[in-house]
Amino acid sequence: MSADKEKLLNRLKRVEGQVRGIQRMVEEDRYCVDVLVQLSAINAALKKVGYTMLENHTRGCVTKAVHEGEGDEAIDELMKVIQQFSRS
Repeated sequence: MSADKEKLLNRLKRVEGQVRGIQRMVEEDRYCVDVLVQLSAINAALKKVGYTMLENHTRGCVTKAVHEGEGDEAIDELMKVIQQFSRS
């Protein structure tokens, strides 16, 4: 497994743990602001994973497609993904 992939998986596992923690917080009727702060942290962590994957895709898959003469399709697909990702 590549180091980048391992980092992404570890980050996602941490997010998974944070989500479980928020579930417990809700079950325990914890203070709303504390829950919201944790939700914000999860959102930021997921965005970081997404941006990392966008960068890896651009540097890897899109670059390869451009070199193979299929750049227009790859760039169109990338732009759609960026638009979708930026709406979240």
